[in-house]
Amino acid sequence: MRWILLGLCVVVLLGFVIPEPRTIPVDNASPADWNKDTFWYEPWGTSGVHKGIDIFAQKGTSVLSSTHQLIIYQGQKPKGGNIILALGPKWRLHYYAHLDSIEIDGITLVSKGTKIGTVGSTGNAQGKAPHLHYSIVSLFPYFWLADESTQGAKKAYYLNPISYLSAAD
Repeated sequence: MRWILLGLCVVVLLGFVIPEPRTIPVDNASPADWNKDTFWYEPWGTSGVHKGIDIFAQKGTSVLSSTHQLIIYQGQKPKGGNIILALGPKWRLHYYAHLDSIEIDGITLVSKGTKIGTVGSTGNAQGKAPHLHYSIVSLFPYFWLADESTQGAKKAYYLNPISYLSAAD
């Protein structure tokens, strides 16, 4: 039992030391393609607050892996439409939603900048301008990020993608 716990601790620690190069997850996008005030914007539909950013682009523009990731799910959800969920370094889940197409299949290891889908307006984005909804959720809480805003305790888990992407190349 002790060896299992030790092995688990080693795996968790390794997740934190894996390099995390970053890129904006929409081909040729820049900060001008999203509204800097949309993270944690409220009111935002049935979810209350917007826990990510929307990166606007032409329908069919390539969606890229924002860092080295393990794609763990791709499929459809009512709100997100065509979505991809990926596990990246530092035990962070990267959520890509409203995709027009999904370009990968099954559990797949991808490197930063790999095309994983295309921009669309599926799910609750139907009838709106094509965009990628991009969120980052930490599996380990950052307690110091929580605040008194609406659902502010969830900020310990939902990381601001704008801050994250500011380190993109």
